[in-house]
Amino acid sequence: MNTSPTLFVLLLLLGALYLPIIFFAMQRRDDGHGASIWLAASFALIAMVLNVAEAIEASKGSALPFQEIQIYVAFTLITILMLAFQTFMKHENWWIWVGVWILWMLGLALILTNALKLPDVLWSNGTLTLQRERLGPAWAILGWLIISISLVLAISNENKQARQQLFRNRLNYWWPTVFLLFINDVLLFSNTFIAGQPLRLMAAVLMAYVIGTHNVPDLKQIFRRLLAYALISIVIVGVYAAGYLLLQAVFGTSKNFNPLLAGAFIALLLTLMFAPMLNLVSRAVNNWVKGDQYNPSHTIHKYSESISNILDMDRLASIAVGIILEAMQIERGFLFLVDSDREADGHKTYRLRSARSPEERQMIAVELDENGIIASYFIREQKPLLQYDLDLLPVFRSASPFERDWFNQLHTEVYIPIFAKKQWIGLLAFGPKLSRNRYTNEDLVTLGSHANQTAVALENARLVDNLMRLNNELRQARRALEKNNRDLERIDQAKSDFISIASHELRTPLTVIKGYTEMLLEDTNLDPNFKQIMNSIHDGTIRLHEVMDSMFDIAQIDARSLKPHIQPVELGHLIQEICIEQASSIKERKQSLTIDLPNLPHVKSDPNLLRKLFHHLIRNAVKFTPNNGKITVTGHSIPAIIDLPNGGLEIVIADTGVGVDPNFREIIFTKFYQPGELGKHSTSKTRFKGSGAGLGLALAKGIVEAHGGRIYVESPGYDEINFPGSQFHVILPLSKLEDGEEQKTSSPVKFQV
Repeated sequence: MNTSPTLFVLLLLLGALYLPIIFFAMQRRDDGHGASIWLAASFALIAMVLNVAEAIEASKGSALPFQEIQIYVAFTLITILMLAFQTFMKHENWWIWVGVWILWMLGLALILTNALKLPDVLWSNGTLTLQRERLGPAWAILGWLIISISLVLAISNENKQARQQLFRNRLNYWWPTVFLLFINDVLLFSNTFIAGQPLRLMAAVLMAYVIGTHNVPDLKQIFRRLLAYALISIVIVGVYAAGYLLLQAVFGTSKNFNPLLAGAFIALLLTLMFAPMLNLVSRAVNNWVKGDQYNPSHTIHKYSESISNILDMDRLASIAVGIILEAMQIERGFLFLVDSDREADGHKTYRLRSARSPEERQMIAVELDENGIIASYFIREQKPLLQYDLDLLPVFRSASPFERDWFNQLHTEVYIPIFAKKQWIGLLAFGPKLSRNRYTNEDLVTLGSHANQTAVALENARLVDNLMRLNNELRQARRALEKNNRDLERIDQAKSDFISIASHELRTPLTVIKGYTEMLLEDTNLDPNFKQIMNSIHDGTIRLHEVMDSMFDIAQIDARSLKPHIQPVELGHLIQEICIEQASSIKERKQSLTIDLPNLPHVKSDPNLLRKLFHHLIRNAVKFTPNNGKITVTGHSIPAIIDLPNGGLEIVIADTGVGVDPNFREIIFTKFYQPGELGKHSTSKTRFKGSGAGLGLALAKGIVEAHGGRIYVESPGYDEINFPGSQFHVILPLSKLEDGEEQKTSSPVKFQV
């Protein structure tokens, strides 16, 4: 008997409905569940081919012989569903189910081909008979049952272990998928043949949807709304019926009773009562199924009032997070401060550190790269990020394992960035709700509003916190500096003690050596060879004696016991004598020295100390000026000013030498300072850049300051190639004249070597 064309068209139409599922799967194949979405497409393709084959078979006659093939395909489809779920959950042991299917299909092949030579009747008790031809479907149904039970247990176990509410909600979509396929196959196995298997089509749609859709609607919310509308519908019908019956019982005997007006009156009352009844029923349903109930505007207002004047970071973190946890019934929450740091190469990082509340003290800070996917998301989008999205969205796959582990260890579900003046300054993180419901869009908007309210308070608290931390660092730095100063003072005192002891202890043996060498040199009978040796010993002794004299003077300066023996000094002639003493060294270096001093008043000072002062300055000029260089000594009188109430003298010793680094203009006057690399200096007193004890300029400064004067240097810089030169300025004050005393002046001095 031929089937009607209508059934044939219906079967083809049901088969064609699988095509959108296949196209949908192909579009979503790169959304993080590639293998499972391809399995969903395979499920739809096999079901579609089966529907087309069923339509062709139905066009020939009855579709009942095709039922056995449907049973074998049902076993394959439930296996594909199990594989899709395993790959959806990223399980590594999905191949086990492939092995089970292959093993079962081998068994089915053995049964269908009768490779085991089984009899036609396998078992019979007279009433019931097990025939060999029914063994194949029974074997397929047994495999289907095993995989179905395993799939139910797997979904249940994953649902219990799921940490994110959004992912648990997505897992719940597998239940109707399995349920629809289960009902479809049970009807098939019980010989209740439904043409086209529409329940299987619905299962394929749900499977592709749950795999290929990241944000699926909340099943709990859908259930609450459907339940609320169902209950309100029942209440409305009940009230309408009761009201109509009541009006009919009371006014039905009246001639003026109109049933239409009575129904309209009750409908009007129900219209007025609908909104209050709907709110009442919705609250009852929410309480029953643990729905969230809070007033966002009231929560935000309370939050704003509570944190507006808080400047302490600990208190801000405690109150801000506490209010949100209490109002929205959240399990845990954290407040993180975000510190940005830009390195020398322009690279920027964000350091997340928890606000110092007791529950967060042990949390490790994390640094997020500005080019990393997580930090760039917060900076670019400036909106909440769900841990569910961080775990599953393909865009976050490039996040570093350290960053992913850090966020996972928080056991939170949502992160809300805090921005102030377009700068990322903080992050709120919240765990799951106590009701185990997901975060809705309304929840995220509310949390975003809390973050905006937190921005100003957090910025103020950060400023106070940074100020306190800076004060602590300054106190620590000051204590360290004070300790270093004490250590330096002890070191400087030890150095001064060494100089004092060395200068005292070495003067006596040096004097003895100097005396005996001079006596030997005066001996006319001394062998010429020995006389040359004694001359060298004598020169070395004289130089060492000069060093000891300088060390002795430095020791006196450090001990503030250097007391000049004041007397009038004609400074021009004193400088000329010193230059004459240096003439041999100057000629040896092929340098020129010029003295150009005008009439200068006599200065009351210690002539011996001034001789040492200018001796060191002129010798330094010779030493640090290259061959063929020039040295000039000039001077002038200074009129009375605030620092020099009686006037003064200024002597300038200029050279064309290596100069002085501007950063070292004060350091060169300290003890033992040597310019350049000490190991490369020569040991000669007159050779270019010759080494010395490093006491000359320190002694010069001490002598000038002992006379109440000032010494300083001017130079463009230190340069051993271009030789910018330097000018050492010595300013000596003039003493106040006694009554009747006249200021004596020296004659001009013009001299050249």
